[in-house]
Amino acid sequence: MTAIAFWYRPFDDQRAVRRGEVSTCSVAATHDFCDAVSSLSTALRNPLLRVDRTSILPPRDTPGAVDPSITQANIATTICRPGYARSARPAFAVTEPIKRRLMDAQHPGESFADYELDHLIPISLGGAPLDLRDLWLQPRRGQANAADKNALAYVLWRLVCERRVPLRTAQQAIRRDWTTAYDTYATPENLARHHFRHRQEERD
Repeated sequence: MTAIAFWYRPFDDQRAVRRGEVSTCSVAATHDFCDAVSSLSTALRNPLLRVDRTSILPPRDTPGAVDPSITQANIATTICRPGYARSARPAFAVTEPIKRRLMDAQHPGESFADYELDHLIPISLGGAPLDLRDLWLQPRRGQANAADKNALAYVLWRLVCERRVPLRTAQQAIRRDWTTAYDTYATPENLARHHFRHRQEERD
């Protein structure tokens, strides 16, 4: 890919991301984006290039799936509309049995809390909300974990909605190898540029 640095201005506030700092996101963002933003400083300290990718990619029967109704032409009224991802996300009552079946098959006896039922292609990028080809269990601990992928999803969502990266390019990158996509798009500059913070009273 062409040099991504060409697309971006230097981040003005160098104080926005500091090592060891726990960050938050704007109240307008969806809850998965909040989780993503809260992990940005960790992501900056732990580049994914050194990770053994074979141990943290989804299984082969999870190639990713998209909602065909989401296109580049309608992103302004679909995925880039505030609240879209939250409104399209299936209810817990629907996803909990799916997660339970996958846990029983793949991680019997392990804690539910250690894994996230993840959409390989995020709903915020047009992933299919209930297609089993897009759902997998991602660890919440260790390097290249669910929080890291959420951070990537947030950055890519912003880039797509700013028309800096085409929707299909973002979908294919995260589907092919999300850790490589992370190394490409979740650069320190992009993580800083899309870093959010608001007052403590707004977080509570």
